Amino acid sequence: MKIAWVTYGFTEYSTLHVNALCEEHEVLLVMPRAEDGESEFEVDSRVKQVRFNKPRLRQPLKQIASVRDLVSQIDDFNPDVVHFQQGHMWFNAALKGLKRYPLVITIHDPRHHAGDTVSKKTPQWLMDYGFRKADHVIVHGKLLAQQVCDLFQFPEPRVHVIPHVAMGKFDSDSHVQEQPGTVLFFGRIYEYKGLKTLIAAEPLIAKHVDQFKIVIGGSGDDFEQYSSEMQNPDRFEVHNRWIGDDERAAFFQRCSMVVLPYNEATQSGVVPVAFNYAKPVVATSVGALVECVDHEQTGLLVPPKDPTLLAEAIVRLLQNPQEATQYGEAGKQMLDRDWSPTVVADQTASVYEQAIACHQNGIGHQPNSQPMAEVS
Repeated sequence: MKIAWVTYGFTEYSTLHVNALCEEHEVLLVMPRAEDGESEFEVDSRVKQVRFNKPRLRQPLKQIASVRDLVSQIDDFNPDVVHFQQGHMWFNAALKGLKRYPLVITIHDPRHHAGDTVSKKTPQWLMDYGFRKADHVIVHGKLLAQQVCDLFQFPEPRVHVIPHVAMGKFDSDSHVQEQPGTVLFFGRIYEYKGLKTLIAAEPLIAKHVDQFKIVIGGSGDDFEQYSSEMQNPDRFEVHNRWIGDDERAAFFQRCSMVVLPYNEATQSGVVPVAFNYAKPVVATSVGALVECVDHEQTGLLVPPKDPTLLAEAIVRLLQNPQEATQYGEAGKQMLDRDWSPTVVADQTASVYEQAIACHQNGIGHQPNSQPMAEVS
């Protein structure tokens, strides 16, 4: 197949996918150039690339010119299928111009998260417009599949659950020993990530464990609202900024566990990175996190917005390092078995084949008012 992979972000995720897909298919990667401070990932030489500079969203003339150029280059490639990641304010408006091609969209987030000011710059109705243009849809969890079908009334055979690809580079120069008692919160900091719950859990953890450190790495919200709630600031190590790839490796190598205290979630790219470094995960039972973290097998699940139960789970792993190691190793085994780029690429290619068949038969873009019985 000839596959045009289009994305305005998801850089590591996209690179891993196209590198695996190009083993058996001809692939065009349409992706922005890395901006200052962003990590660059090596794309297989067999992948054709269209790299572009992203105009600001509020520069309509530059956006229109950019989108027209991208569509023209996709037309020159003449793909059998176009695979678009999530959506983009200006490119969504151009999807009608690509309607002669079968369209697959991976919906990472069906709805904007609380506090995610970056995503909210694109109106939800415009994101929905793009989603509804898809012949077939990929999501990273059964709960997300149900949500997408409920929101858009897609026929169930058009919605596919495929695991989030295994992420986390190992060919970096970072070789950091694990530091026992290091609890890692990693990723962009928004309201829905539940960092305040982790901060509230700190004094509860301190009642049972003397030596521990909560490491926070990521950019996002004004951090004053979080630091002001820290009862014991010396227990925290804060890196409120963008974390590059090599430094990310050091963060995950150093920690003894990764904590996702989210108030709400769809899925998370932090989980596969944690498992890639064989680290156990303590997460809240929200969204598809319950499908990513197997309770008492690869980590521990607790209810959201509950500092007491979150603290208990963290204390359990801090006091039982052998159990934590077992969970981390089980997570790595699961990742290698089910989430490897090769496995995910094979499943994704199967979706492409179905989208092509539907498009050829003229049965795409047909909403279904019937309830979903089963999701493939």
